[in-house]
Amino acid sequence: MAALRSKEAVAVRPRDDRDGFPGDGPGDDPRRGGADAPAERRIDRVRAADVIAEGVRDAEPGEIPGRLCTVAVKLLPVVGASVSLRSDGMPIQLSASDDQAAHLAEVQATLGDGPCMYAAEIGAPVLASDLTDGPDARRWPVFAHEATSLGVSAVYSVPLGNDAVCVGTLDLYRETPGELTEREMRTALLVASVMTIALMALPRQAENGPPGGDDPWLSGLATDHDEVYQAIGMIMAQLGVDSDEALARLRARAFAQNSTALEVARDIVSHRKRFDRD
Repeated sequence: MAALRSKEAVAVRPRDDRDGFPGDGPGDDPRRGGADAPAERRIDRVRAADVIAEGVRDAEPGEIPGRLCTVAVKLLPVVGASVSLRSDGMPIQLSASDDQAAHLAEVQATLGDGPCMYAAEIGAPVLASDLTDGPDARRWPVFAHEATSLGVSAVYSVPLGNDAVCVGTLDLYRETPGELTEREMRTALLVASVMTIALMALPRQAENGPPGGDDPWLSGLATDHDEVYQAIGMIMAQLGVDSDEALARLRARAFAQNSTALEVARDIVSHRKRFDRD
C-alpha cells in the first residue's frame, strides 16, 4: 500500500463506502491494489475485527476504552495509545495503554495544544509524522520536545464521533518518524469507530441515582478530571477570576514548574499550593 504522503501534520477526511468501512470507496485508484483491493480490505477488516473482539472479550463497559487502547498497539506500528473526551476547557483523559501514553495525553491537555487537540477541533485525523524536525516540530515545539524526550517521534490522532460531532480522540504514539500506510490508517479508523460505539454505550444513568441528578456517564472513568475542575473552582475563589482565566493560570503554573495540569491541580486541592492575588 502506498503511504499517506505528508511532510507535516495533515488532516485526513476519509470516505465511507456503502458497507461503512472507513477509507474504502468506489472511486479508489485501482493502482492501490488492483481488482483484488476490495477483497484485501475485507480480509484486513475481518482480521482486525477478530483482534478487537478478543481484546474486549468479557470486559466490563468501563474497561473497554482501555482494552481498545491496548488493541490499537497490537494492530498498529505504535508503542502507545490513549483516549480522551473533548470538553470545555481541558480534554478528559479516559484511559491509556501505558503510563507514557497517559503522560503525553496530559501534556497536551496542559498545553492546550498539540495534534490531539487539533484533531478534536477540526473533527478529522491529524497525522504528525515527524516531531523530531520540520513543520510538525515547529508547529508544536513544546509538545514535540516533551514527546521526543520520552522517545516518541510521531503522533497520529483520530477523532471519535461522526461528521457532525467530535466527542474526543484516539491518540497513537510511535517511536520513530513515519507515516501510516493506507492499510494502517483504515485499521486506526476501525478501532476509533469501535471506540466511539463503546463510549456511547456506557451507562448514562446510575441504577440507584436520584432522578434529575448529574449525569454519571463517566463515573469512575474520569475521576482525575474532577480534581482539575475542583482546582479551577478554588483558583476562581482565590483570585476572583472566571473559569477561563483560572484554567489559564493553572496551565501557566504547570508549564512553569514542568508539571502537568493534573499534578498542579492535586496540589491545589490538597492545599499544598494556592494562588494569591497580585
